[in-house]
Amino acid sequence: MISKGIRGAITVDYNFEGSIKDATLELLNAVLEQNNLKKEDISHVIFTLTKDLNAAFPAKFARINLGWDDIAMMCYHELDVPDSLPMCLRVMVVANCEEDFIPKFVYLKGASVLR
Repeated sequence: MISKGIRGAITVDYNFEGSIKDATLELLNAVLEQNNLKKEDISHVIFTLTKDLNAAFPAKFARINLGWDDIAMMCYHELDVPDSLPMCLRVMVVANCEEDFIPKFVYLKGASVLR
């Protein structure tokens, strides 16, 4: 068994706790579904948010709403590159998987322009 990272991103409508919660859960559920993952498959998760999103920690919603209280998670600010996509939440879900597993990256809403 090895570990592989699964990237994903979504734009958030407003810098409100509820908006960050909704976007986080939408993105994580899509990553799980599209990659056929279970909680037990996840090693750790890294979240980044653009500087205009600071109303809540995305990891909070994974812990509370998905029961990921025993998964290591960290939240960071994304590098502030000029003209980059605003209001963007990104995630790297690191999963324990078989060597032949091919990750499906997930880009939702306005973040679809990143792919």
